[in-house]
Amino acid sequence: MNIVILSRNPELYSTQRLVEEGKKRGHAVEIIDPLKCDIIIEKEKPTIYYKDRYLDYVDAVIPRIGASITFYGCAVVRQFEEMGIFTIAPSDAITRSRDKLRSLQRLSKAGIGMPKTVFTNYSRDVEEVINYVGGTPVIIKLLEGTQGLGVVLAETKNAAESVLEAFNGLQARVIVQEFIKEAKGADLRALVVDGQVVGAMKRQGKEGEFRSNLHRGGSANIIKLDEDELKLAMKAAKVLKLPVCGVDMLQSSRGPLLLEVNSTPGLEGIEGATQKNIAKAIITFIERNTI
Repeated sequence: MNIVILSRNPELYSTQRLVEEGKKRGHAVEIIDPLKCDIIIEKEKPTIYYKDRYLDYVDAVIPRIGASITFYGCAVVRQFEEMGIFTIAPSDAITRSRDKLRSLQRLSKAGIGMPKTVFTNYSRDVEEVINYVGGTPVIIKLLEGTQGLGVVLAETKNAAESVLEAFNGLQARVIVQEFIKEAKGADLRALVVDGQVVGAMKRQGKEGEFRSNLHRGGSANIIKLDEDELKLAMKAAKVLKLPVCGVDMLQSSRGPLLLEVNSTPGLEGIEGATQKNIAKAIITFIERNTI
């Protein structure tokens, strides 16, 4: 097979591991920068031109689209789809997952548990917003933040008011969420491939840090998910139509609560914590759908 990985940085661990496992299984694997692709739209002949050639020989696509290039990156993935080429993450699903509000609305309707969440149109009535989610402390998140950036813990009403005023002044869209104290600065990441959880880790924020992201100095350890956690992860992936994704959740006194679904999850933390070959699982998933 000819597999294309859409990635702007060929040196990233996740990209390198996918190349390694693809080649091990006898496939030709190529890393392509999506921003250097030209989309050619023509009657009954959608094509993509990259550097000096047409990408009409590709069998499967692995999108590794960063949040900052979602629009153009998804346009490239969509063009591959129009060409009849298999992708492990459909363009529409990536777009949905990147919009935290849209994702939570869809997942809430599907009956998936999550922290109480409020979204308003730059409301100045901060006290009312805080009351909706059960009082302070509260979590305030940028709708388009990644890797823990744009996530703030406001411990008092005054702090929440200051943060919301600052974001409102920048015309930045945010959601306000209930703070789950019993999670103790930890969350769970389940890696889903082909609708099944193939690995899970517990991420713990460093001391004094409520965010558990590994990019922010958190640590990760393998964990065995209970039945409710497994069901939540697999259902969230199904609802957002993402056969390969990372599902983040919190452990709470009322069961697992979904935080978000990541359409291009990193592999370094989960492979390191679980010692499982996640990259191989992704390549074999492609094989099952293309060979």
